[in-house]
Amino acid sequence: MKKYRNKTAALALAGLMALFLAACGSSEKNTPEGTHEMEAEGGSGDEKIVNIGVTDSLGGINPLTTDQTWINKYAVGLQFLPLVDLDGELSFQPMLADSITTEDNRNFVVHIDKNATWSDGMPVTAEDVEFTFLRLASPVIANPTMVLYAFEGVGEDGFVEEGATSVDGVRVLDEKTIQFTTKYPMSLTTFQNSYACYLHTLPKHVIEKFDESQIATQEWFSHPDVVDGPYRVVDLDANHYVSYVANENYWRGAPKIDRLNFKIVDSSQILSGLQSGEIDVTHHTMTAIPQEDYESIEALENVEVVYGSPITHQSVFIQTANLPDVRVRQALLCAIDRKQILEQLLRNHGEVVDGFLSSASPLYDASIQPVVYDPERAKALLEEAGWDNSQTLVFYVNSGDGTLVNAAQVMVAQWAAVGIKVEVRTVDLAALMGVAGSTDYDLMAVQYTYAPVDPYPDIAWLLGGEGSWTGYGNDQVNEALEGTQAAENVEEIRALYSIVDRQVQEDVPMFSAYVISAQGAVNKRLSGVNANVYGFFNNIQEWDVEAGK
Repeated sequence: MKKYRNKTAALALAGLMALFLAACGSSEKNTPEGTHEMEAEGGSGDEKIVNIGVTDSLGGINPLTTDQTWINKYAVGLQFLPLVDLDGELSFQPMLADSITTEDNRNFVVHIDKNATWSDGMPVTAEDVEFTFLRLASPVIANPTMVLYAFEGVGEDGFVEEGATSVDGVRVLDEKTIQFTTKYPMSLTTFQNSYACYLHTLPKHVIEKFDESQIATQEWFSHPDVVDGPYRVVDLDANHYVSYVANENYWRGAPKIDRLNFKIVDSSQILSGLQSGEIDVTHHTMTAIPQEDYESIEALENVEVVYGSPITHQSVFIQTANLPDVRVRQALLCAIDRKQILEQLLRNHGEVVDGFLSSASPLYDASIQPVVYDPERAKALLEEAGWDNSQTLVFYVNSGDGTLVNAAQVMVAQWAAVGIKVEVRTVDLAALMGVAGSTDYDLMAVQYTYAPVDPYPDIAWLLGGEGSWTGYGNDQVNEALEGTQAAENVEEIRALYSIVDRQVQEDVPMFSAYVISAQGAVNKRLSGVNANVYGFFNNIQEWDVEAGK
């Protein structure tokens, strides 16, 4: 079970993190690079165009090879629907599938909506889903993020045999019904959150024509002509923009917005972009708005500001192999004034918690009070541990997150005050993920969104012992985590996660510097936008531009 947890968690590791990295982009109003070329395909001045400003970098647009970060999930999901997705109320909303059921927490029956069709008129079938699963599990494509070890017939490395046309764990029951079978018990919530939300079904009748060895670099994915989602990409520059045109044959209803653009910009450009109308929408987890711009954006007359639920943690991971004495790790936590950081750097747009669950989660235990700032206790713990204050710890921080960089400097100063020397190394996101994989660090911080309804895969990975980001393992934690997969009600599940969070608070393999209630903004000319952290794009076909605006 331990190996199962660690491997399946790799999906959530990439899919549920809100990893923010800024990149420079175009600032031409309603005209990101590539729009002129798109207009040559038939665009006109009467078109309804919406620009979404994001500060994340785009790893790619191919659903078989992307890293499943937020921007990749949404950039892909607009073209190829997931089976289900979370909505603003933290319920799983049917997308391609109209139902997912299980009677034994091992066999999951997925029924594809009877109305689901591809843009060329062909029906979306269970065979399409099976075909996509086998490509995701292909050792030739070798996608490292969608690890499918949990399913029968898939090897321990997460891949099927090369050339496999079927596996025991995925069985087509009829044209619109498919069954997934896992090796171990898995809650329905975990199946939906870790797999159904990230399986973007592809058209078998198109993709099977491509040599599998060439799929990873197949140009078709940069301008697909067959999709089942509301939009399709017509132009992209992974560093600057992704441009979409509406799928007029979208089976859930033709989108009202003709063209949609993701504009990848520096965080410093968001305020001016919203003010000028060059940016219409920002998203809570894809757009890292500088905290110092929050009040100015709130004052804009042309936008509506919506603060998201506190779900994105600024998590600090401790490589416990380098800091094996729990007293030192406890000292690191109680030596920093997290409330001060929240008040001064985030203007109280968030909260301080210990563990993985925030108040936004139905599994949150409010009785777990955060460790308080106590520098004298930190000094006593270090003295008791025989701390060598001549050594210097290395703390890796994402250079693209200005608030975090500032918070890191505050923490370093407070650690120095109790006798812990820490050197901050700011690196870009790609380099930070390389460091994380190597585990060659003492401390590392990154924004991480733990799914409020199902943090299981993330916790299982992060506390998965040697080789994980923390190197920490605990039998009591493992037992509680396994229990969540068989528990039958929210109260029981909450009690099990409370065991985990209390143990983490005591042993400190990681801590949250703060949990962000991120700002999002929508231009008032738009209607139908459901500006929640989750479910933001689920019904994008209903977005519209109000007349005269």
